[in-house]
Amino acid sequence: MGEKRHLQAGLSDEKVLEMYKMMLLARRIDERMWLLNRSGKIPFVVSCQGQEAAQVGAAFALDREKDYVLPYYRDLGVVLAFGMTAKDLMLSAFAKAEDPNSGGRQMPGHFGQKKHRIVTGSSPVTTQVPHAVGIALAAKMEGKDLVSFVTFGEGSSNQGDFHEGANFAGVHKLPVILMCENNQYAISIPIEKQLACEKVSERAIGYGMPGITVDGNDPIEVYRAVKEAADRGRRGEGPSLIETVSYRLTPHSSDDDDSTYRSSAEVSEAKKKDSIVTFGAYLNEIGILDDKLEKQINDELMTIVNEATDYAEQAPYADGETAMKFVYEDSFQKD
Repeated sequence: MGEKRHLQAGLSDEKVLEMYKMMLLARRIDERMWLLNRSGKIPFVVSCQGQEAAQVGAAFALDREKDYVLPYYRDLGVVLAFGMTAKDLMLSAFAKAEDPNSGGRQMPGHFGQKKHRIVTGSSPVTTQVPHAVGIALAAKMEGKDLVSFVTFGEGSSNQGDFHEGANFAGVHKLPVILMCENNQYAISIPIEKQLACEKVSERAIGYGMPGITVDGNDPIEVYRAVKEAADRGRRGEGPSLIETVSYRLTPHSSDDDDSTYRSSAEVSEAKKKDSIVTFGAYLNEIGILDDKLEKQINDELMTIVNEATDYAEQAPYADGETAMKFVYEDSFQKD
């Protein structure tokens, strides 16, 4: 039996198995959405495949009862861990009236659910970073024991919003964690054509905060890094920048043809490090997971995904008369 690395990070056997289940649920939902898209049932998919370990590892390191998360559009793992359900996500994919994110008004991936402190994002990338910094400022001003956690891609780290947010957070020592999910491509642009420096985390020094790069395929390492950053924030020591390095296993979105900018051999090589496979192998090696339990988990998750799909597909669309709701002032006054 192998070494139990997770114990050194403060994670129990039960907790890492729960993390694996959450990662696998995110993957199974994502895979189902691609099938639905290709069969013409839903219009758009932006995928989390290849990034589940970073998302779930980070979410488990936070206080899911009081911290705020500002996810970017790939963060199925984050929002599931913070309380969204497969049904919630499928209702969004089908753009149905019950969609808790926006009532079917926004594209999938624009996560938002007030009761779970998941703050909605928008299509222009990186706008969520200043928002997360603002929440951290409010928490500091009000003396609340919480951190805000925000994610973005490595392409987004070149946007002004990231730099302005990071600078403000550093100056005011705010309890915010900036996590860059480096999946190697900003749509079709590879990392070496995006950054002059080697790592996104090297930018942290310019804003007076620690920066660390970790293996985004290892949820234990991500957990450890985010936990340390959260503890720093709660102690009043300010923000942290964490870069998780993984690989985007799917095209940028369901509208993208990734064969125009990367080879199938490159993708196949990256799949050897797929966290669903490697973390499952780790759990097998240390005796937490076996073939029987793995099948049982898969069967349970597929039941959840199937029921969510059926429910969302049959759910009603929003009434046309509600199209202007929450857009114009009189809509607010009527409700």
